[in-house]
Amino acid sequence: MVTRWLLLLLAMLALSSCDKPLFAPAPRDAHPALWVVRDADTTIYLFGTVHVLEPGIRWLNGDVRKAFDASDQLVLEITGVSGAQMSRIVATLALDKGPRLSQRFPPAELAKIRAAIEQGGGNPEITDRLAPWYLALNLSVEALDRARLKPAAGVESVLTGDAGAHGKPVAGLETAEQQFGYFAGLSQPAQDALLVRTVDRIPQLPADARAAAEAWSRGDADKLGALVNAELKDSPELAEKLLHARNRRWADWIKARMATPGRIFVAVGAGHLAGAGSLQQELAARGFKVTRIQ
Repeated sequence: MVTRWLLLLLAMLALSSCDKPLFAPAPRDAHPALWVVRDADTTIYLFGTVHVLEPGIRWLNGDVRKAFDASDQLVLEITGVSGAQMSRIVATLALDKGPRLSQRFPPAELAKIRAAIEQGGGNPEITDRLAPWYLALNLSVEALDRARLKPAAGVESVLTGDAGAHGKPVAGLETAEQQFGYFAGLSQPAQDALLVRTVDRIPQLPADARAAAEAWSRGDADKLGALVNAELKDSPELAEKLLHARNRRWADWIKARMATPGRIFVAVGAGHLAGAGSLQQELAARGFKVTRIQ
């Protein structure tokens, strides 16, 4: 299944949400992993993010706090997505030009998909023209929201807010259109399979998210990598488009950025910094030493 990997790719939806936590559990400390690449005049910190968290987890402390405060710029996968931008993306990418959902799936699968849409508060007749990848993302977010796993408590939201409060500039490695374009560019069979697997796994999504968040909180990159790689083994197309190709592009970006003096804090989905083909491995292949500092 690829649903756990899907949870690590929800930054674009997390950044477009401003939901407030509904409750305030007792705070607890977390110690997520942090790496650094540096030369004589350039320092680039690499920090893996979890896009939805339960409120009350304190992680912006210790070496992460020091690295973030020392950095001149925050670099995320993407920057915030406005409502108008989301509307344009939906109009250009999420409206499926192929057969309707009701024409694509056999009756048993279609019934499950429609039931999941209704459970999430949607209208199956209205959503019949939406692309399977877009429905999969939205059904995942709605399931997590019902479990009180909120984007407002996610790492990107916290970092963006802190950067804004201190006048730290924020940039994106990609645009929202690019990120959604990766999903829209999946083959039709891959999109259909993604939607079916997501619907089947909706009851398990909150537990999957909490398992990923727990490994992240402990700084257990090996465990997180094992989760990601296990989920992607049966989806080579998804793995290439959403993980490996992006890691290669980002490694090239970091290589070019190392030529400019300064200190930057790069925060991307934790799955990119774990397992085979990680961003650290891509940087090592380009001759850089990546050192873990937390």
